[in-house]
Amino acid sequence: MFLHFDSSELDQHFILQESHLSSDHAPLTVTIPLSEEIVQTSKLTLAPKSDQESGFIKDVISNFKGLDTTSIEDSNKLDRVIKQFSLIIDNA
Repeated sequence: MFLHFDSSELDQHFILQESHLSSDHAPLTVTIPLSEEIVQTSKLTLAPKSDQESGFIKDVISNFKGLDTTSIEDSNKLDRVIKQFSLIIDNA
């Protein structure tokens, strides 16, 4: 494990020698200080069984049917399909 040189904040680690199993490796615990910070988040939701939810699902299914998934032969093509699916969700 690598710690920042001369970092007293991150240099609070303990090797748990009594917890190793059949190997010579022992678990290591590190205490990492966290600062209290408020992160603003938002979440878009649809009420269950609402007209908006039904419309969203129908829109996604309708557009998903047109998504070409027949020739995903490599990671680039998979990325393209996933991005297209993401756009379908965003637009719905």
